[in-house]
Amino acid sequence: MKIGIVCYPTFGGSGVVATELGKALAKAGHKIHFITYSQPTRLDFFNENLFYHEVDIRSYPLFEYPPYELALASKMVDVVKYEKLDLLHVHYAIPHASAAYMAKQILKTEGINIPIVTTLHGTDITLVGKDPSYAPVVTFSINASDGVTAVSEDLKKDTYLHFKILKDIVVIPNFIDLERFKKQKKEHFKRAICPNDEKLVVHTSNFRKVKRVDDVVRIFNKMRQQIPAKLLLVGDGPERSNIEALCRELGTCDDIRFLGKLEAVEEVLSVADLFIMPSEKESFGLAALEAMACEVPVISTNAGGLPELNINGKTGFLSKVGDVDDMTKNALYILKDSNLPTFKHNALERAKEFDITNIMPMYEDFYRDILEAQKEPQTI
Repeated sequence: MKIGIVCYPTFGGSGVVATELGKALAKAGHKIHFITYSQPTRLDFFNENLFYHEVDIRSYPLFEYPPYELALASKMVDVVKYEKLDLLHVHYAIPHASAAYMAKQILKTEGINIPIVTTLHGTDITLVGKDPSYAPVVTFSINASDGVTAVSEDLKKDTYLHFKILKDIVVIPNFIDLERFKKQKKEHFKRAICPNDEKLVVHTSNFRKVKRVDDVVRIFNKMRQQIPAKLLLVGDGPERSNIEALCRELGTCDDIRFLGKLEAVEEVLSVADLFIMPSEKESFGLAALEAMACEVPVISTNAGGLPELNINGKTGFLSKVGDVDDMTKNALYILKDSNLPTFKHNALERAKEFDITNIMPMYEDFYRDILEAQKEPQTI
C-alpha cells in the first residue's frame, strides 16, 4: 500500500506513535509518505520505502497567523495526486482531520477518491476538542472520516460521551518497539547517579499541569525519608520553573536531576527501578509502556486509559489522582528487594503484549477494510 501519514513532528505521543508506525510499515514493504511542517523527531533512519514531504507555510501581511490548515490540505492534494497514494492516515484530530477532509473534496473534483483514516490520541479530544471554538469542526471531521481509531477504550468512551459521533471507533492500542526499548547494560550510568546504591526513580513528560509533576516530587520527597533514592526528571515544559521551586522548597535538589528532552530515553529507563506517572488524564500512557519495556514497574493514577496498561498489583499500582500518600506507600512496597524483581519481570511481560509486531497488523487489516469498503457500490 501507498500511505500518507500526517502528524505533528514533535516529541508528543501522537507524533511518536505516527512516526514509529510509519517506520514499521515501511520495513514491511509499504510505501510511506510523511506530510508535515518539519521532519518528525523519530524519523531517524533511511529506508527506501520512506518519504518526507514538507508543508510550505508562507506568511503574508494579510494573515495575522499563517493558515497552516490550508497549506497542509494543499500539500496532501499534491502528494496524493503525484505519488498515487491509496490512503491518508491522519493522527490527531486538530487540524489534520479537517485538512484531510478538505483535501479529499478537492481531489474528488479531479476524479480521485482518497479514503481517510483518523486516529484519536487524547488531548485532541479530552482537552482541545472540547473547546467550543473547535468542537463542531472536530465532530464533523471525525464523522467525515472513512475510518476512525482510538488508542484506548477510555478514549473511545470519552469521544462518544462528549461529541455526537456517528462513526464506529475501533480501538487499536499504542505500541512499543521492543528492539529499541529494552533494558541495556548501563551500570556505569547507574553508579554515577546512585554511587551509594540508592533506588532510582524516573519520570518523563512534557511538564504540563495535567502531568502533575509536582506530585512526582512530593512522592519522591516522602520516599527518600524512608529509603535512599534519586529522581531523574526527563522532559521539559511550562511547569519546569514551578517544579524547580518546589524542589528548593522541599530541600530535595541534591537528589533530583533535570535531564531535559532526551532522544535516547531508553538508556535512562534501563537503569531505573521505578517509573512514576501521576497524571490527571492519560489516554493511554505511552511513556509508562516505554518504561515497562525496559523492565521498570509503574506507579500511576487510575485515570483515563492507564488501567488498561498498568495492571494493579502486578506491573505496578494504581491510585486516585492526587493521592500522594497511597502512591508513596505503593512505591516503597515495589522497591523492597524481595518484591522488585517480580514487578520488573511482570512489567516486561505486559509490555510484550504491545510489541509493534502485534499491533501493526491491526492497522494493516484496518486499512484493507477501509479500502475494500471504498470499492463497494454506494447505496442511494
